[in-house]
Amino acid sequence: MKTLKKTGTKPKATGIKPKTAAAKDAPKVNARDKRKYIDYKIKVKKGDPLPSFREDAIRLNKFLSNAGICSRREADVLIDTGVVSINGVIVTEMGYKVKPGDVVQYDGQTITTGTKRYVLLNKPKGYITTLDDPRGRKTVMTLVSKACREQIFPVGRMERDTTGLMLFTNDGDMMKKLLHPRYHARKIYHVETNKSVAREDLDKMTRGVDLEDGRFRAEEASFVDGGSSNEIGIEIKSGKNQVVRRLLEALGYEVIKLDRVMYAGLTKKDLPRGYYRHLNEQEVAFLKMSK
Repeated sequence: MKTLKKTGTKPKATGIKPKTAAAKDAPKVNARDKRKYIDYKIKVKKGDPLPSFREDAIRLNKFLSNAGICSRREADVLIDTGVVSINGVIVTEMGYKVKPGDVVQYDGQTITTGTKRYVLLNKPKGYITTLDDPRGRKTVMTLVSKACREQIFPVGRMERDTTGLMLFTNDGDMMKKLLHPRYHARKIYHVETNKSVAREDLDKMTRGVDLEDGRFRAEEASFVDGGSSNEIGIEIKSGKNQVVRRLLEALGYEVIKLDRVMYAGLTKKDLPRGYYRHLNEQEVAFLKMSK
């Protein structure tokens, strides 16, 4: 795997930034343009707290929802009608919390929340990120269909022609954290463009570039060690759709290849294109603890 030279410069925090001529002349961004490039899964209120991942008592409606029985709102109806019991006793209290070891039954059947699964895929080109496509196109779900019995979901989206790391899970709290506006997992992309990239453009990427939905800057941008002058590495934390391609296009480049080589600290080591693997306990713990 090629490594990245740290030749790009990162802007230093200086507190209050003075308004520049470029900032004054920047195009105004309307709400429609902003919504256009926001993944539907990350339209979360910025005030929502990050999940704590504590394995203590949880509300009964959330327990039923996590088990795939119904939504939380529908669970409230089931609880109110008296068809849910805990340890043999019917519970109609909305705020009741299920503790570890409790036996929860719905309509006489014992409910389990199932095993939490975390599957890392090295996505090949030509697959779209959706659970099902009415047009019959290949989806990423076919690549992980045999990974486990539990239903797992992709964390975020990836374009059809983009390759690299994608995480799948049935852990709602983990997905919420990785897509949360206050967290946004770090991602590194190996990009190949149609022409040589100017060094000053690497600096522009980290200083900020005006896009259709607002100003965006990469965390880091640099040439790939041992690569050609049209190969660069870009690190971002944004969850906006197609943001790397749009960043390069705004600077006059066309993206020929886009490969995600790192996601939230996870790498493609020993994971060939088109294959998947389950995360180990240490990796899961790292994702839960990282901030």
